[in-house]
Parts: sequence; structure tokens; C-alpha cells
Amino acid sequence: MNSLATAACDSFSRTIDRHGGRGLIQIRRIRSPSSLINVFDKSHTLPCTSFKRSTVTMRDRSKNRKPLQRGRISVEAIQAVQALKRAKSDCNSLERAFQSKFRRLVKADMVAVLRDLQRQNESLLAFQVFDDIRREHWYKPKVLVYADMISVLASNNLFEKVEMLCLYLKMEKNLEGDTESFNALLRILMEFGFTRLAIECFHLMKAIGCDPDESTYRLLINGLESNGESGLSSTLKQEGEEYFGWPLELQEEEELVTLRRIY
Repeated sequence: MNSLATAACDSFSRTIDRHGGRGLIQIRRIRSPSSLINVFDKSHTLPCTSFKRSTVTMRDRSKNRKPLQRGRISVEAIQAVQALKRAKSDCNSLERAFQSKFRRLVKADMVAVLRDLQRQNESLLAFQVFDDIRREHWYKPKVLVYADMISVLASNNLFEKVEMLCLYLKMEKNLEGDTESFNALLRILMEFGFTRLAIECFHLMKAIGCDPDESTYRLLINGLESNGESGLSSTLKQEGEEYFGWPLELQEEEELVTLRRIY
């Protein structure tokens, strides 16, 4: 032990003293070996200081992200819309765009792409996107989505696609729809002259257990009258009055139809 202590005493310390920009290293011998503590001697103990173990945690950056505002569309959805529009003139290119850009999106972005294409009046692309969405495992058929899609197609004279969508609608299982949604669909069909399809959707409405209200009968009766279907209109009016137990007031819906035609 003494030899180790002597070796420790014979060690040199280096001090750096700078003079005039030059580094001067001085080496000196420690004069007082007795002043050193024999670190190997258990009789000499150094005071022990307790330390708390510190834990380094990484912050989750996702918590700092602000929530997306309602109505905003993600970058991925925008890129998908642009890719589909660029490729729409070629079937092979369009299929590649669907595969590489659209089908990789999450549910919310797929719906956003559909709405954005509808907003831009890209009716055929919107129809193809909607048809693709129907194959997704999370898809749940909703009458109001059909109503929006039919409105876009009918506005662009794509009447065959309207017929196809109505066929899809009748084939849907677990169809989600309320009276207001069906009324919106029936109103759109009547405004574009799809009398037969409107009556078929009216029967579908009752078949899935969705009860029509007075507005349902009013818009159908007025639509039939305006399309020259007086006989069918009278039959439907009689049915409605028997259903509710009182005469139907048709003036309110007639005024709405007139206002829509003016504006």
C-alpha cells in the first residue's frame, strides 16, 4: 500500500499558464506527499454525496401539433386529387394514380378527396372515387352521400351514372338514412326530372323503416305535378292523407319549388 501511496505522491500535475498568447506547460512535483490521502486506506473515507438519478425523456412532438381545422384538406389528399386529375385522360395512368396515391390514404383523406372533386365539379372522377370507397372495409352507405353524388352527376348530364347510383343504393345493406336525408335525395331527383327513380327511392325509404313526413309527400306530389304526372300525383296525395289522417297542405313546398326556380 505504501508503494502505491508513494507512486501517487510522485505523480506530476500539469498546469497551463498562458503568457502573451503562448501556451507554457509547467511540470512540478507535489511537495507534500503526506497531504495526499491514501485512497486505498479504508480508514480514510471521503464524504459520500447522494445523487438523484435523472431520467431523460423525449418529448412527443405529435402533442405539439395543432388539430386540423374543419374543412381543411391534408397534403396527402391534395396530392391524390392532383394525381387523379392529371391521369384522368388515360385509363392505365388513372389506375396507377388510384393505386399509388388514393388507396393508401386513410378514411378521412379518402372522404376529403371525394368532397374536393365534387367541389371542383370533377363529376366522373368523383364517381370513380366513390365507387372505390364503396369497396373499403370501413364503408357504411349513407343516403346523404348518395344525394350529393347524384346532384353532381345530374348537374353534368351524366344520367346513366345517376341510374347506376340509384341501383347501387337499392342494393346497399345496412343503409343509414333518416327522413331528412331521403327528402334531400328525393328533391334532387325531382328537380332533375327523375320521376321514376324518385318513386323507387320513396318505396326504398319505407322499406328500410324510415317514415316519410309531410314534406316528403309535398315535394313528391309537387314534383309529379310539375312533370305532368297528375294521375300519380293524385294517388300519392290520397295515400299521404290516409297516412296522416288529415288533408295535406301543398302550398309551402310549391313556394320552395318556385323560389328554387327563380334563384
